[in-house]
Amino acid sequence: MLAANSFSLIVPALASAKAQGAGSLVGDGVLAGALFLMAIKRLVPHGRFIKGLGGPSALAMKRAWLFVLAISLHNLPEGLAIGMAYDGTDPVAALALATGISLQDVPEGMAVALALRSVGYSHPTSAGRGMLFGLVEPVATVFGVAVISLSASLLPWGLAAAAGAMLFVIRHEIIPESHRQGHESFATGGLLAGFVS
Repeated sequence: MLAANSFSLIVPALASAKAQGAGSLVGDGVLAGALFLMAIKRLVPHGRFIKGLGGPSALAMKRAWLFVLAISLHNLPEGLAIGMAYDGTDPVAALALATGISLQDVPEGMAVALALRSVGYSHPTSAGRGMLFGLVEPVATVFGVAVISLSASLLPWGLAAAAGAMLFVIRHEIIPESHRQGHESFATGGLLAGFVS
């Protein structure tokens, strides 16, 4: 995802901004995207879910739903990134970004379903809601294409903001999660292999 973010969002944003004579816009956009997601993170904390001994408590239910909401919210910039990449770059780079994001969406969807299952929802309900909350991403993709279609001058800003939001998610969520339980070397090797491939 880091390579897809760099090569499918930041590089095209720089090229588009340079063509418009607004190269510094990209750095501002990256910061704006990251700060926006940081603000959302403060408003909706990424609660860890737990299951009470006698069934789901109110606290466990709240934590499970906060987790589901946080995953759904972080799907928003991913969808925007895909939409903006398809509208503003070559299809191969956009496909690489969409593939990278889609690959990490599978375990996220499973995590949502498991969070709901841990507080007593049935298997079909948990799976169905996991898929339903994943629909945030394709809706955001369509929105990203629509926004960029309105004005080409928004392309570098949109790509940069989506890149900043993605960088926040990668650094704040994915990297720390991959370094849990003594998997630091394996995770770092995977990051390097993914970046250069």
